[in-house]
Amino acid sequence: MAVRDIICVACPRGCPIKVTLDDAGNITNIEGFTCKRGEEYARAEVTHPERSLTSTVKVIGGSAYVVPVKSSTAIPKELLFDAMKEVNKASINAPVHIGDVVIKDLLGTGADIVATNEID
Repeated sequence: MAVRDIICVACPRGCPIKVTLDDAGNITNIEGFTCKRGEEYARAEVTHPERSLTSTVKVIGGSAYVVPVKSSTAIPKELLFDAMKEVNKASINAPVHIGDVVIKDLLGTGADIVATNEID
């Protein structure tokens, strides 16, 4: 049996949550959460953690050299390093508008990398 202690980030409370797993890695108990979102977060964090990705992408011919970008949805945590390799290879031509898709369906995750600022 294993116990994972995590801090919930589903809301500003930051509840300390304890997740107990059996030898096969199945969740047997979750305690410490104060809302349904906390329980859902703990379950997802232990079984399949995901993260939003934020970075910058090179802009060609713009008033700035880079534009901030983010993933449209969270991606599996284990893909973050490979995702950053793809983001680092990317570039976009100016002008850039908020919401412009820089990379469609990043690594087959269904998440797009989108611009979060305007560049003339």
